[in-house]
Amino acid sequence: MLAPGFWEERARAEAAGKRLTYLKEKLGRYRELAQNYTDVHELWQLALAEEDASLEAAIAGELAAVEGRVEEVSLATLLHGRYDRNNAILSLHPGAGGTESQDWAAMLFRMYSRWAESHGYQMEILDYLEGEEAGVKSATILVKGENAYGYLQAEKGVHRLVRISPFDAAGRRHTSFASVDVIPEVTPDEEVSINPDDLKIDTFRSQGAGGQHVNKTDSAVRLTHLPTGIVVSCQNERSQHANRLSAMKILQAKLAALKRQEQEAEMARLRGEQREIAWGSQIRSYVFHPYSLVKDHRTEAETGNIQAVMDGQLDLFIQAFLQWQQRGQA
Repeated sequence: MLAPGFWEERARAEAAGKRLTYLKEKLGRYRELAQNYTDVHELWQLALAEEDASLEAAIAGELAAVEGRVEEVSLATLLHGRYDRNNAILSLHPGAGGTESQDWAAMLFRMYSRWAESHGYQMEILDYLEGEEAGVKSATILVKGENAYGYLQAEKGVHRLVRISPFDAAGRRHTSFASVDVIPEVTPDEEVSINPDDLKIDTFRSQGAGGQHVNKTDSAVRLTHLPTGIVVSCQNERSQHANRLSAMKILQAKLAALKRQEQEAEMARLRGEQREIAWGSQIRSYVFHPYSLVKDHRTEAETGNIQAVMDGQLDLFIQAFLQWQQRGQA
C-alpha cells in the first residue's frame, strides 16, 4: 500500500525538477551572453589602447552577434503560456482557388521551413499531399525545439496573397488564401496514476453464470473513482483478487479516455475560432503587385521587403504579435 499523498508528492517533485532544469538553462544563456559582451568590451578596449583600427571589423561583427542574441533573449521573455516552450505542429490548408491557392500554401511551407532552419529548429513532415498541377493540398509539419509553439502561434490564421499569377496566360492579378493552424505538441500519457486514497472499493456476491462458486463468496468487485465519479465493476473472474485486477484495468482505460477528451478540448481551445479561408478573415497580407508589402492586420507590423519574409525572416511579425498579445492580457 502506497503512503497517502504519494502520487501528489511525486507529481510535485517532477514539476519541480523540470522547473529547475528550465531555470538552469535560462541562467546558462544569461551567463553566456554576459561573457560574450565582456569579450567584445575587452576587444574594444584593446583596440583603443593600441590604436588598432584593423580590429574595427571584428568588433562590429561580434557586437552585431551580441545584439542579435539580446533580441532573442528579450523575445523569449514574452512567452508565458502553458505550452509556449513545446514543439509546434503546423498545418497548411489552401483556400478555394485550386492551383493558385495550393501554390500559395507551398510558398508558405517553404517560408516556415526557412524560418525553422535559420533558428536551429528541426522539422519533421507528418503529412504532405501534393496538388495535381502544383503546390500542396495539405501539409502538416512538426517543428521541434524550445519555444517553437510560443513563436509560431503568431502564424495561426488566414494568410492572403496578391500577385500576378504565373498560371494565368493573360498575366492578370490574382488573390489567394491559405490557412495556417498551429497547436502545441502534447505527449499523451496513457499510464494514468491512480491514488489508492481516491478509490472506494466494494465487494459483493457474483450474479449469473459461474458454477458452484457463484453467490457463495463476495468475489465481485466494484471500484468507484471518487474524483471523477467513474464506477467500474467486475464479477467474471473466480476470485476477488482477479476481479479487482480486471476492474483496475477497466478503470485505467476509462481514465485514459477521459484524459484524452480533456486534451482534445484543450486543443480545440488553443486552435481558437475557425474562420473561413476567404476575404475579410486574413491575419496577414502579402502583396507582390502592384507594390511590395507584407502587413499584419492585427499588429499593423509591416515591411516592404517581401522576398526576405518569404525567405523566412518572420521575427518582425512574431515579436509584434507577442507584444500585442501581452498588451491584450495586461
